[in-house]
Amino acid sequence: MPVLPRALAAFCLAATLLGGGLYSQDPVTAKPQAKPNAKPAAEPAPAPSPEVKILARSQERIGERVYAAGDVEIHYGEFLLFADRVEYDLETKDVMAEGNVVAQSGAEVIRAERVLYNLESGRATIDRASGLLPPSILFEAESLERKQDDLYGLKKARLTACTQPNPRWSFSLSKANLKTGDSIEMWDAVLRIKSVPVLYLPYLRYPLKERATGFLMPQIGYAGEKGFAISQSFYWAMASNMDATVGVDFYLARGTGAGLEYRYLFPGGTKGDLNLYYFMYKKQADGTKPGSSSIIRLNHTQALPLGFTLAANVDYQTSFTFLREFDNNFQRALSFTRTSQVFLSRSWQHFNLSARASRFETYFSQLDDSNVSTSLPQISFNVFKTRLFAPVYFSLATSFSRTQYGWKSDYAAGTERRSSRLGVSPSLSLPFSAIPWLTATTTVTANLNYYGQSLDPDTGGIVDKPIYTRNFVAAVEIVGPVFFRVFYGRDGRARLKNIIEPYVNYSYDSPTNAASRIVTNFGFFRYHQMSYGVTGRFLFRGEGDRSVEVFSLALGQTYYFSPADGPLSLFPVDGKPPRFSEMTGTLRFYPQAKFSLDASAAYNPYYKNLSSLRLSATAGDKPAGDFLTVSWFTSRNSWITGVDPQLIALYNRDQIGAFAGLRLPALDIDLQLEADYNIKDRKLLYTGAQLTYHYQCIDILVDVRAFYFRAKPDTQVRVSLGLGSIGKTLDFLGGFGF
Repeated sequence: MPVLPRALAAFCLAATLLGGGLYSQDPVTAKPQAKPNAKPAAEPAPAPSPEVKILARSQERIGERVYAAGDVEIHYGEFLLFADRVEYDLETKDVMAEGNVVAQSGAEVIRAERVLYNLESGRATIDRASGLLPPSILFEAESLERKQDDLYGLKKARLTACTQPNPRWSFSLSKANLKTGDSIEMWDAVLRIKSVPVLYLPYLRYPLKERATGFLMPQIGYAGEKGFAISQSFYWAMASNMDATVGVDFYLARGTGAGLEYRYLFPGGTKGDLNLYYFMYKKQADGTKPGSSSIIRLNHTQALPLGFTLAANVDYQTSFTFLREFDNNFQRALSFTRTSQVFLSRSWQHFNLSARASRFETYFSQLDDSNVSTSLPQISFNVFKTRLFAPVYFSLATSFSRTQYGWKSDYAAGTERRSSRLGVSPSLSLPFSAIPWLTATTTVTANLNYYGQSLDPDTGGIVDKPIYTRNFVAAVEIVGPVFFRVFYGRDGRARLKNIIEPYVNYSYDSPTNAASRIVTNFGFFRYHQMSYGVTGRFLFRGEGDRSVEVFSLALGQTYYFSPADGPLSLFPVDGKPPRFSEMTGTLRFYPQAKFSLDASAAYNPYYKNLSSLRLSATAGDKPAGDFLTVSWFTSRNSWITGVDPQLIALYNRDQIGAFAGLRLPALDIDLQLEADYNIKDRKLLYTGAQLTYHYQCIDILVDVRAFYFRAKPDTQVRVSLGLGSIGKTLDFLGGFGF
């Protein structure tokens, strides 16, 4: 069989003989509908058949057959054929060509030893063929059958979508069906890199468009605890607005997993995605077999009649241990939460109605217990600020909720906290903005609440005895006096504006009757307080006189006038409830250049330490491939230091992470690196590296990850190929970028 470069040479030869250029079909246009009662239009006369023109050094006609030899050319519309010898049947329009045959029809260029072709139907049988099939498939075949204008059958063939003179990859196969603009079905396909066979597939569907049904390229790898691993996915383009990917993961040492991803988008705003995964462990060496694990993740949004919107979110897994051992996403592997919630909402010009049912669970491995809270349901109806008369505004918040809260062990013992509440809170507000550098808003709110359950004053237990509570809140929010300064450029135009905004918010929360009997999760508090702080902003005038905030710095703190009833009353310092909250600060820097900085911190004035510090900085451009992101997060609940030191381990964290990308065009390499380090324990948690080598029309991906946080540190290596239109197998338990 001739080598593939000969097919490319045949294509170039035909293009040269024809003066260059491939033919393309004109777009299809819709015919206008006939008007009612209009006279039917006359049937258009059928287009005359193209003339058959035969050129040759010698030719003769015997009956209905024409015999030609020597540099034979046949012209029939856009079809062209070159051969040494041709026999043509004038009646049936069958052509038999032999010797150095080159045939072209549109984007199709074929070189062969022998061709049987019907000019009228376009059907053909071709022996020892090579060339180019649309859209850009180079091929060699023992035999090629042209079944229709867009359907070809190949036997004992070799083909590639790589159009280099010396293709970097190709498939050898026993037979194939190629449908133009859709896909190629291959049987007994052997993938070759250069001439080296690397993968055998009994069946493969190679797509010729972006969204085409077929198998994706598998991932092959090895992990210390899981052993040899292989993942294979199948992509199903169900319709233009929905698709699905199903896949299987085989871990030789641990078991088998199967996954499904379904995505959909419908008119009217209904959209979503569903991810399912199920893993079945194999029997271990000691004879034990762990129970299976499953994961469900759902995000759904749907437009309903009468203007209502439904939204659902589910993130649930049967085993947190499974995520920790198998999930390749570092952040998700350390997640110990389960979430299920459904929203129903409707907004009008001045009103909003919403309802929610939810369940949240957080697992604490140190305690081997989970904290669970449920709301069945939460309903709220709100009236937005509406002017009653100048300058007084009215608003209203109403809600009904039934909640349960407690540890799983509390639920098992029947001692979880449960309550139901109906609340109505009308408000009157008076804004003041007569002074340009000062704004103030005064608000008075009445809180009326009905609780279906209450705490027994003698036992402290929850009883089905309702209580009615009331109180009012008076608040004043003041921003100002506002100071600013404008900086001008050399051209005299304003370039930078610095704004300083101090603020004070005072809130008087009157005592609530029967406060000690209200059922809550953490306690019932009174918020008689004053919050104060200052915010500094820098605005830069960019193109088109558009102002962009490039830098901001904010500091703030809260003072409690009634600390014994306040939210910090649970954390006394030297036997007294704190009057001051922690001091908080935020810093954001987003210049025009490819750099950003976002930081926040909280300082505890009593224990004189940083209770939290978060820093995130990014330099470079992620889409371009060259970037560096560094994140540092430290947190500790300083208040519990003097309450319960045993809980410190549950709240204290000190961790730094980095994520970087580097593009090396000279080497055709994209590199991504990721690492996370626990500063407190001085322990490396995770490292990952992914290298993509773009070798002309083939991408070679190598992914290496080390998970140090697992019970047994685990290192895994995975390899995958990208071949033109074939996508990579979906990693249902995937992490960054793979």
